[in-house]
Amino acid sequence: MDNEKTGASLTEMELMYLKTLARQYPTIAAASTEIINLQAILNLPKGTEHFLTDIHGEYEQFHHVLKNGSGSVKYKIDEEFGNTLSSRDKKSLATLIYYPQEKLELVMQQEDNIEDWYKITLHRLVQITKRVASKYTRSKVRKALPKDFAYIIEELITEKAEVQDKEAYYNEIIHTIIRIGSAPGFIIALSELIQRLVIDHLHIVGDIYDRGPGPHIIMDTLQEYHSIDIQWGNHDIVWMGAASGHLACIATVIRMAARYGNLDTLEDGYGINLIPLVTFAMETYKDTDCSVFAIKYNTDYNTKDLRMDMKMHKAMAVLQFKLEGQVIKRHPEFHMDDRLLLDKIDYENRTVLIGGKSYAMRDTDFPTVNPDNPYKLTPEESQLMERLRQAFVHCEKLQRHIRFLFSKGGLYKVYNSNLLYHGCVPMDEQGNFKTLEIDGKAYGGKALYDVLEHYARKGFYNRHNVSEKRKGQDMIWYIWAGPNSPVFGKDKMATFERYFVADKETHTEVKNSYYRLNDREEILNQILREFGLDETRSHIVNGHVPVELKKGETPMRCGGKLLIIDGGFSKAYQSKTGIAGYTLIANSHGMRLVAHETFESKEDAIQKESDIFSDSIVIETAVNRLRVADTDIGTEIMESIRHLELLLQAYQDGSIIERVK
Repeated sequence: MDNEKTGASLTEMELMYLKTLARQYPTIAAASTEIINLQAILNLPKGTEHFLTDIHGEYEQFHHVLKNGSGSVKYKIDEEFGNTLSSRDKKSLATLIYYPQEKLELVMQQEDNIEDWYKITLHRLVQITKRVASKYTRSKVRKALPKDFAYIIEELITEKAEVQDKEAYYNEIIHTIIRIGSAPGFIIALSELIQRLVIDHLHIVGDIYDRGPGPHIIMDTLQEYHSIDIQWGNHDIVWMGAASGHLACIATVIRMAARYGNLDTLEDGYGINLIPLVTFAMETYKDTDCSVFAIKYNTDYNTKDLRMDMKMHKAMAVLQFKLEGQVIKRHPEFHMDDRLLLDKIDYENRTVLIGGKSYAMRDTDFPTVNPDNPYKLTPEESQLMERLRQAFVHCEKLQRHIRFLFSKGGLYKVYNSNLLYHGCVPMDEQGNFKTLEIDGKAYGGKALYDVLEHYARKGFYNRHNVSEKRKGQDMIWYIWAGPNSPVFGKDKMATFERYFVADKETHTEVKNSYYRLNDREEILNQILREFGLDETRSHIVNGHVPVELKKGETPMRCGGKLLIIDGGFSKAYQSKTGIAGYTLIANSHGMRLVAHETFESKEDAIQKESDIFSDSIVIETAVNRLRVADTDIGTEIMESIRHLELLLQAYQDGSIIERVK
């Protein structure tokens, strides 16, 4: 306590704040109790943080990694039981914790003596629950308890010094649970509680959307998660733009869904009506060659829709190029004129001029493109896009999900001495921060992130200023595809070339210099300093780029100062990487990267008790176990203690009067 800070020396503002605080803690006893409570919390072990990224709609694999805490549940089982349980029993227990309901159904069919199994299993689950609950206050655990079984679980996991025969006491509780038929529900409740307590906080470092079939399922799960932050990835951003009503983003989202055979995500997942698009595509592209617009479908795709989807795919691609052209023409400061290619087509010779060089085109059959005004939409296209815009902005589920991304997310996050972002910090070859000019002012480094995020929020939320909203939406599109965008990080998006030009030299997308410089410690230190972090004890956690283990790439740079943790959830990348990606765990003992094997299916995980956690790399081991005091929350708690001590002193010197009943 600062004894010099007496009532007489408190400023008017401080005194006003303390009077407000006094409403919550109206007596010396109340303030003292809270100080003691907060001081005790500071000495608890730091909670476990779980970092995931690049999920790309692969909801089954995502749910499995979320349930197993990237191996955290298995670690707790090993810590608790050591060699007293066989490997097989440990695997069975882990699978039960991940999928309690499904696993119980199997066990009930297979077990001859189900009551014995219940008894053994309940004892084991109670032991694990005690272990995972031990690093939290009783109050925090109590808030996490399932309502139906809260009292009984608290009895089972709380030491009772006054009970002489503790074993008999706990055995009788478990016996009664089994006798009255509550064992299955109790096992499910304990398993879900263990999942809840084993991870204190979840970080999603971008790209929930696109490619895989279930981003909407993932978003539903994340909305229910107890503690989370999200760093926007480029594929999230384009959906955020679409939800705001930006036409180029809407066209892009639908084109990609068509390309990957995932239109069901829009129609069934979000209830967006695509019948106007079906009608338009089948009529306008009825006699049009769509062979270039193949569908990259998976085993769930219904091939009877192939011909129709290819027409929709082409229709949306052409609309995307037109609408992007309009955005680029509105914003010369984006310096993206090289992406204006519809006006560079020579229809007679079937060529296109790119970078001053003429290339043969694979397709020039564009029934809606007017060569004299190629970026203008036809009346039918305008009508279609307006109907799609209405569908996106009035889709309650999509709007709810995108509002959640805005409320829990941002372009970067500083958390417990870690800097989290998806993509890169745009740099030139010398390692200087690249800048983007907005309203005559150049922004680079942290300032670029901040201004882009500011405009993204305007693009979604602004309801009063139409021009500001439109500018914000255009900025969202730039974040998706612009050369100086932190989450895109390439000189161009060569979508047009990949569709229409066979010559692969046009397909090259040059990555930002960041990716060539990020193995230099001075560059990483520069980035950490830019975001206000201590370079001697901080890390960068980076999503977006798959680590190609096959080529000898490593997820760590500069001894772990930079950690690249593309989750590798997308099956499209796994043949390239040779692994199903990396996740990261940071707990009171340090940090470890977790490498994952390919996930087969939820059914395999339940029936064969297979898991996808394969190996972990210890990045950093804490010399002394990290406490809450060492975290950002600890800093906030220490500030609260300081204010409470000032309140206590104000009570003691009479500056504020206790409200004693």
